Amino acid sequence: MPSSSKKIWRLLPLLSLCAAPVLALGPVLPDLHLEATPRTAGESARISAVTAPTDDFSKPERFETNPGGAATVRARDDADAFSLPSGNISFEGELKFKVGNGLFRKLWVSSPSSTLASDGLGPLYNSRGCQNCHLKDGRGHPPDDPDAPGGSMFLRLSVPASENDDSSEIEHYLAGTGNPYTPTRPDPVYGGQLQDLAVAGHPAEGHMEITYHEVEVPLSGGETASLRVPEYRIANPGYGELREDLMISPRVAPPMIGLGLLEAIPAQDILAGADPDDADGDGISGRAQITWSARYQQPMLGRFGWKAGMPTIEEQSASAFSGDIGISNPLHRSPAGDCTQVQQDCLAAPHGADDVRGDEIDAEGLELVTFYSRNLGVPARRDVDDPQVLQGKQVFYDTGCADCHRPKHVTARMENRPEQSFQLIWPYTDLLLHDMGEGLADHRPEGLANGQEWRTAPLWGIGLTEQVNGHSMLLHDGRARSVLEAILWHGGEAQASRDAVIAMPPEDRAALLRFLDSL
Repeated sequence: MPSSSKKIWRLLPLLSLCAAPVLALGPVLPDLHLEATPRTAGESARISAVTAPTDDFSKPERFETNPGGAATVRARDDADAFSLPSGNISFEGELKFKVGNGLFRKLWVSSPSSTLASDGLGPLYNSRGCQNCHLKDGRGHPPDDPDAPGGSMFLRLSVPASENDDSSEIEHYLAGTGNPYTPTRPDPVYGGQLQDLAVAGHPAEGHMEITYHEVEVPLSGGETASLRVPEYRIANPGYGELREDLMISPRVAPPMIGLGLLEAIPAQDILAGADPDDADGDGISGRAQITWSARYQQPMLGRFGWKAGMPTIEEQSASAFSGDIGISNPLHRSPAGDCTQVQQDCLAAPHGADDVRGDEIDAEGLELVTFYSRNLGVPARRDVDDPQVLQGKQVFYDTGCADCHRPKHVTARMENRPEQSFQLIWPYTDLLLHDMGEGLADHRPEGLANGQEWRTAPLWGIGLTEQVNGHSMLLHDGRARSVLEAILWHGGEAQASRDAVIAMPPEDRAALLRFLDSL
């Protein structure tokens, strides 16, 4: 690992105490969602020591078996491995978690309906419930049947902003920071995502079609791998012809584990790791995503989503209720969800927001789903002291993977969130945007993220994907059918690491994959 990376990591706790971020992002981006106690000098010194990257690969590090700190859960050997509550949750908290789980698993129905607590679906939607996309609280995948609508994958949509468009509040803010970005808008007819399902009497917006072709990649030692290259198109558009400048981006539902711990990492710690101009010359230039908070009505650090477009778990949940299911909520009040002004029949359709709830899921329901999502526990590591796993860990560091997939963080100290408070966690992400090259590019900007940038995906739990979800498809669109394929898709800032994996001796490559399987 470059010495410059080690230097940055040791400075993180000190930088978290500063009054302003280390990037020129305008005003301070406070952790508005947290009620955190500032770290003392003593705590900062301890954090600096414990989060420094290791150089001893002869044995596991202390606490490495518990990637979620005290919130870590036992590693189950069945499909429920991602569905346990935080290991340190209270009895009262576990009851709240179970109620939230019920809402997460609920299947919504169209209006009008006798089941008033569950009506309001659509009129256009991608899924009838959260669990339908986040299968067993895990990872979605491309459709098994190319002709079947729905499932755990959809297409984001946007078009370039015109000169006559009014700037949004976040765009005014970004313009003042000097950060480059490309303003976009939801498609004026089809909205922000393609909804391939609709309630009775309404046409769906279209059907996502995927075709693949295979590309062989030679590896050292006479081995080979094959990558499937996807192409996407929208068939049978239900509301007229598609614009020629329409930008589409496929997205599978990401796993849910450890979200509350990621939310609890101090923003200044994340910002301290950014190096947008690659000032240290190591080829890694992570950038922070800045997004508008619907809850707090001001800019915040983006953490969640494939391009880090959401600042908090609550806002990620509220956006999914509205866009994916068509359910209004306190942060997205329209009962028509993502329907546009062109879709007048959709806007005028019956809905479930005209009863005592006020919204189709009210503030209490949204808070329960948020609490559930915040407290899905991270399973304990397996085989952490296996010699091949330890060898693979050293390969992971030596190859530069840890430069972006940063192993360790310490969460903020919070009285109101004891499960996530002041925990040493091992998510293997820096939560920053990185250029991943042309191969993974979707050519669709989102906020500060350009068409080649993606947030570093957390790696905890990656080795349990097939056990939980019955598949091993990875990346934002599930194109990679294995961890090795996912690595071989890396380009841009990760090109050197990818090339090193191709060229390394087969036994080192096998050890690297064995290490990742243990996470």
